[in-house]
Amino acid sequence: MIKITFPDNTVKDFEAGISGLEIAKSISNRLAKEVLAITVNDTVWDLTRPITEDATIKLHTWDDKEGKDAFWHSSAHLMAEALEALYPGVKFGIGPSIDMGFYYDIDLGNGTVLTDKDLPAIEKKMLELAQCKNTYTRSEVSKQEALSYFTDKNDEYKLELISELEDGTISFYKQGNFTDLCRGPHLPNTSYIKAIKLNSIAGAYWRGDEKRPQLTRVYGITFPKKKFLDEYIVMMEEAKKRDHRKLGKEMELFTFSQNVGQGMPIWLPKGAQLRESLETFLKRVQKKFGYEQIITPHIGNINLYKTSGHYEKYGEDSFQSIKTPQEGEEYLLKPMNCPHHCEAYKFKPRSYKDLPVRYAEFGTVYRYEQSGELHGLTRVRSFTQDDAHLFCTPDQLKDEFKKVIDIIFIIFKALDFKEFTAQISLRDQVNREKYIGSDENWDKAEKAIIEAAEEKGLNTIVEYGEAAFYGPKLDFMIKDAIGRKWQLGTIQVDYNLPERFGLEYVGSDNQKHRPIMIHRAPFGSMERFVAVLLEHTGGKFPLWLTPEQAVIMPISEKYNDYAKKVLNSLNNSDIRAVLDDRNEKIGRKIRDNELKKIPYLIIVGEKEVTENTLSIRKQGEGDMGLMSIDQFATFINKEVEDQLSSIENY
Repeated sequence: MIKITFPDNTVKDFEAGISGLEIAKSISNRLAKEVLAITVNDTVWDLTRPITEDATIKLHTWDDKEGKDAFWHSSAHLMAEALEALYPGVKFGIGPSIDMGFYYDIDLGNGTVLTDKDLPAIEKKMLELAQCKNTYTRSEVSKQEALSYFTDKNDEYKLELISELEDGTISFYKQGNFTDLCRGPHLPNTSYIKAIKLNSIAGAYWRGDEKRPQLTRVYGITFPKKKFLDEYIVMMEEAKKRDHRKLGKEMELFTFSQNVGQGMPIWLPKGAQLRESLETFLKRVQKKFGYEQIITPHIGNINLYKTSGHYEKYGEDSFQSIKTPQEGEEYLLKPMNCPHHCEAYKFKPRSYKDLPVRYAEFGTVYRYEQSGELHGLTRVRSFTQDDAHLFCTPDQLKDEFKKVIDIIFIIFKALDFKEFTAQISLRDQVNREKYIGSDENWDKAEKAIIEAAEEKGLNTIVEYGEAAFYGPKLDFMIKDAIGRKWQLGTIQVDYNLPERFGLEYVGSDNQKHRPIMIHRAPFGSMERFVAVLLEHTGGKFPLWLTPEQAVIMPISEKYNDYAKKVLNSLNNSDIRAVLDDRNEKIGRKIRDNELKKIPYLIIVGEKEVTENTLSIRKQGEGDMGLMSIDQFATFINKEVEDQLSSIENY
């Protein structure tokens, strides 16, 4: 017999060799139908894999990330089987699950090109194969056997992957007529997959190397119930309407130019105003929390990033070095702000009485992303982080960490992000070599994050292996208006950079000590945050944030002079107003400006000119009656101030 410990610490005895599926059946038949995978001692397994020793387990359903991962990874294998049936000789790269579905990179060979028109036939074949109820069977083979199998199959991509694995046993998975190199886990059988949608086709270089062959990447998503697919299709239609690239163009917020370079956004006047409003808002909040603004250069000596460890970890993802013409010094376009902030801390001796030091900067950084990975504002090569670094004593750490959580709460309240989960990102429990610093410091940093999250009452999940190379972090995963999840906001605890940069303060014992560093970026990056915000709001921003708060629309040209007088007066009252003096009927102007989502529409005609008033309409609510120019200015400014005050006092 073996002892199985459940998440609530209940311990039950089972016969050795029992599977996760059998454990689920012992609890209830309903759970057995819904469970998709099992975590055994921190590793996700197949439900059918025998458990032979005492273990701590957790069963995963569709509601869990681990459940979806197993479901979509199994679906990638199902798609590969369908492709092999339809396109004999096809070769396969990698086929992982992703945040929403899965993909497989394939090489059809012989110049065969896959198009969107081919996807329905592949979907049909997948459904046919799913209904066969073929078992996903795991087997373990030697490295030589694995090489021999894929040599016979003439698949150079799998051979390359296998050649890089250590000697020993390698796991294969087979379902139906398809066998793949795979770590797993997978579903018990293909019949779990009830609904299928293949979304798109893209090009992807093998191993992300532009000098290697370009493969065809097929994206898809599957579900255990058809109604989930129907809901997904509705969500995707809504997502198309909210696509930040489409809205950004329509609202004239940003653009891209091949002459400037891929992944380098140009912020147009309205987009610049939107960014400025976000920055002003965060600076206002930060000031109340004791932050000081600093500004650092866009480049730095290469040795700065070697000291921090960023060059070793991310040098290949940075733009390559710039050399000075005479001295031969090497510089990099700044990939991170934190090393610069460490140098700012060092500029003078520090006492424990000076701490915490809180430096904030809207710092633009540059990272090389492959052209195939670029996507609107969500994946760019030049972006601005709302970065801040706090330097504190051990006694101050938890309190400072909780104050950063408060700032993130304020931002979520301001922008109506109501649903979110806090992800505690810790070290990989096995592969520790990718992290810098001592286990002792890592243990203290992880403990501080876990305790702070508990004390703030956060709804948390723990992800191992997701920590930064220098420290653990707390990442905030928000759900937008149509149910999609995004990572926004991060807080990281770092004992290692202060050590690498030799940061010190003199304690109350008159001895030198190392400060602890907190990295935080509530927005993350301005580019990605604006993209998410656009798609969350559909472009309808709160009054304090929207680039255009009011539009003045004269009924005819003879009222243009009065409209310009109103425009000048409102702008002088810090109201972001614009003039629509097109030679169009007023009904057309109202419709056009409502589509632009401008909150207040001001109509001026004979009556308004005579009485020195404004006729006001509110977006989505209709006529508000007449106001004087001063009354309207006071009304708008009060509404903005009330919005900001209620948010900051949250």
